[in-house]
Amino acid sequence: MPDTFHLPLFPLHTVLFPGGVLPLRIFEVRYLDLIQRCQKEGAPFGVVCLSRGSEVRQAPRRGAVDDAPAEVFHDTGTLAHVEALARPQPGLMLIRCRGGQRFRLLRRERMKHGLWAGEAQLLEPDASVSVPADQAPLRAGLQRLVQHMQAQARPDDELPIQPPLQWDDCGWVANRWCDILPVSPQLKQQFLAVESPLLRLELVGDLLQRLKIGTGPEQDAV
Repeated sequence: MPDTFHLPLFPLHTVLFPGGVLPLRIFEVRYLDLIQRCQKEGAPFGVVCLSRGSEVRQAPRRGAVDDAPAEVFHDTGTLAHVEALARPQPGLMLIRCRGGQRFRLLRRERMKHGLWAGEAQLLEPDASVSVPADQAPLRAGLQRLVQHMQAQARPDDELPIQPPLQWDDCGWVANRWCDILPVSPQLKQQFLAVESPLLRLELVGDLLQRLKIGTGPEQDAV
């Protein structure tokens, strides 16, 4: 990709992390067209976290041109690559996306039909940093949690953490904790913007302590 590039955007009340799995139920015309175009071109779209506004476009009041509240979203987002797509009925798509590289928006524009697009710049991927000994309980706790999920899952369940499992990578371990932690999207957005994968993991560890979610043998359920 060039230094800057045009990117269709999907504002959501969620944060997609690199390597994360995001299932979406698409029924709005603007996003049905977006996903169809991305699939045809083999291109990603950008997931950005809303700080204000609704994921679903509201119809204007009678007599108003467009009474929907403004959608405001963060500059840092993540590329979403469509891995699976199903059309169970007309006007409905069920898709599963995988988080790719992070990006920063330089400009944004709302089109007439309500779809957002922007000029984006890719951020450097996380450096490969091994999990240090003092953060090993975070890795072990996540491993136990994944094993519990696998043991409880039905054959058709889509688990929130999918292979490849990179247990000795700080960024991957931090991101997978961020995927499943019961905290606000705005806090997750702060983690997404942290450049250092080791610092992100340390911040996750601090959060787990504040939430009293253990990483020892008797780890609490998330």
